[in-house]
Amino acid sequence: MATGTTIQSLFFSGGAGLWRIVSRLPDMIWPRLCASCGLEARDRPGHVCWDCLSAMEWVQEPFCDGCGDPVYGTVGHVYRCSFCAEHRPWFDRARSAARYRGPLPALMQAFKYGRAVWLTPDFAAMLEACVRAQWPNTRFDAVVAVPLHPRKRRERSYNQSQRLASALARRLKTQDMSRVLCRVRPTTTQTGLNARQRRANVRDAFAARHRDWIEGRVFLLVDDVMTTGATLNACSRALKKAGARETHAVTVARG
Repeated sequence: MATGTTIQSLFFSGGAGLWRIVSRLPDMIWPRLCASCGLEARDRPGHVCWDCLSAMEWVQEPFCDGCGDPVYGTVGHVYRCSFCAEHRPWFDRARSAARYRGPLPALMQAFKYGRAVWLTPDFAAMLEACVRAQWPNTRFDAVVAVPLHPRKRRERSYNQSQRLASALARRLKTQDMSRVLCRVRPTTTQTGLNARQRRANVRDAFAARHRDWIEGRVFLLVDDVMTTGATLNACSRALKKAGARETHAVTVARG
């Protein structure tokens, strides 16, 4: 398995070269402010400054080989957490770029509920670094966003996971095939629910469409935050039941 420092190094290497020169010109007139601390975010693309990025807790080994949940201490073998060992997930592997700590919660809340959609490229870069570090030899046939119920989509006016999936698909040069998955019933928020309640809340909440296209393909599910993995597991179940060969999952943050 690749190390967490590889995710970090891949992410921090993304702003080099010509962009540094070109980006300085508009910054001299309209300085970009960091969405986390409010200070100027110069010398790198996006809207998060170097200091706030450095304060993030990047996910690194050791972690569960199934759900990617980090563990403390030294693990000298392929490790599976007790939950994955007892309740084998439908997804093949799930990984996250950083822990839901430090500057990340405020940024994610602004992106998800405050319509700070300009943060999409920042989060997409984190996702890309995670994917290239953790799946260096996997060719994904398509990227798929965790869908919102139509009612929730109307209330929020956008699906933050869809924005991440579309941006990540362009970076990975693959297809965004989010239309193959839909949410068939509304669910209550997962916040405040325990693992068992979360699984029950999203059970049979998702359905696969275009089964003839899904058959035998490898999918990368995209969401903003993973806590217990119940939502991603339910999405993976729908895709696997429809004939997907593999489903993997990547999120910006791990709760």
